[in-house]
Amino acid sequence: MSSSGREPAVPPTPPVPLASLLAREDLALRQIAGPSGPGVVVHAAHTSELADPSPYLLGGELLLTAGVHIPEAADSGARSDGFDDFDDFDGYVARIVAAGGAALGFGVAPVHDAVPRALAAACEAHGLPLIEVPPRTTFSGVARAVWQLMAEARLAELRRVTEAQRSLAAAASRPDPVPSVLRQLARRVDGWAVLYGPDGAELASAGRRAAAEARQGLARLADVVRPGASPRADASARRDAPTAVPAAVPASAAVPASATDTVAGAHLAAYGLGAGGGFVLGVAVPVPAPVPVPGTVPAPVPVPGSDRATGGAPSRRDPGDHTVVSVAAVLLSLLTGEQHSGSGAARSSALVRLLLGAPPEEAAGLLGAERWIVVHGRPETRPPDAVAASALGAALGSPLVDLGDGVVRVLVPADREPAAHPGWTLGVSAAAGPGEWPAADAQAARALARARATRVPLARHGARTALAELVGPDEARAHARALLGPIAAAPALTETLRAWLSLHGSWDRTAVALSVHRNTVRQRIARCAALLDADLDDPDVRMELWFALRQVR
Repeated sequence: MSSSGREPAVPPTPPVPLASLLAREDLALRQIAGPSGPGVVVHAAHTSELADPSPYLLGGELLLTAGVHIPEAADSGARSDGFDDFDDFDGYVARIVAAGGAALGFGVAPVHDAVPRALAAACEAHGLPLIEVPPRTTFSGVARAVWQLMAEARLAELRRVTEAQRSLAAAASRPDPVPSVLRQLARRVDGWAVLYGPDGAELASAGRRAAAEARQGLARLADVVRPGASPRADASARRDAPTAVPAAVPASAAVPASATDTVAGAHLAAYGLGAGGGFVLGVAVPVPAPVPVPGTVPAPVPVPGSDRATGGAPSRRDPGDHTVVSVAAVLLSLLTGEQHSGSGAARSSALVRLLLGAPPEEAAGLLGAERWIVVHGRPETRPPDAVAASALGAALGSPLVDLGDGVVRVLVPADREPAAHPGWTLGVSAAAGPGEWPAADAQAARALARARATRVPLARHGARTALAELVGPDEARAHARALLGPIAAAPALTETLRAWLSLHGSWDRTAVALSVHRNTVRQRIARCAALLDADLDDPDVRMELWFALRQVR
């Protein structure tokens, strides 16, 4: 934590222990001031001869300087014109520390014969490691060594994560998969892993059990990512709860996929498993103790997402640990998924009954709702795939998802009112019983077409009868195939005509929507007019073509 009160924005790359850099015999670096130890790390090397390099530091750098901006008289400790031998060094070092600089490397020669004593005193006072760079060692050589060590650390981290992924996958295939995955996870992150049930109870745990305060904090985080969680009853939990963690999350509110905090010297993380199943993975990992700075008190580190702070413990986690925990969360989501729960069994039973000839009303009774809404969705940028379809179903709160013909269809209980979802265009039907599902499916399709034509994220079926409902679906499709037959073999022409009509004949907007040049749009529309032998400026012709295009989709 810098003395300015802001946390250095260090890049997400493996840091290099300063001790490893000092151990390089080819560099012959020597530390002459400031703290040392395994907790002192650097994320990059940067060279600057400015009197104030802080605007150009991102945080975590080993700043290299030959002291060009320092008068030669400063070597002896004597004052020079406009330069105070201690105060100016003190301000220089304070600015580096405030910008998040990790260490200062001072090059001996060609400007100075030795590191100024006042600079060493300032670094000692501010807790900034000061490194002497000998004349034979170039700054570029130091920077290259930093990147080499960083590459080695990255490779080692990749190997560690790969081994952890393999061990977690093997654990998931054991006869007791959930406890095995938790044991492997706790071992790999050197912490405590716990699985909470839908009611908040600890179902299984493994590893070094966290302190009582950390366990309470983890239970609170689990409530944050569990839909419809109730407040914690213990007074101490409510008193110490982070300000960003609500006492209860309503079932209708947007529930985050994960939540983090730092409590009692441990980094806490909770991950919601599955789509609304209520299971939560909690992980508590001890935070390394900060490197003490002589004569100072460690500044409190703010807890992400709250106004509280914990004394001296950094809240950043190792990126490798985050990857390992994410893999474990995916595996546990599969192991605790709805196919293992009562709702999943009910859906399987409903499907079996339908396949064996039961009426939809009988099968629908097993799904837990009497009336349903059909939602048709289409991504704004590219055709949907299975992953995108599942994600949309999870966002709408329903696992009943179907993907086909470039459209995702989701069956949602009527008490869950669908809302617009970023990146998607949605059409929503009216609530319907099982016997009315085919009609609701047609309503959702028309609503989606209207949403795309009017460029709105969501359109709902209205009570007013549409013109398309006056024509039978078989007749409408036959008419559409006959009308659009001349351009049916050219998908580019069909899609261009569809986009052009939906955008009211705008050349520029159609070009943007299709990612082509406006002249290409003009050429394709002219080709459509010629092949169809139709006047596309006639509104009646446009209406008939739009009706036909909706049918052939």
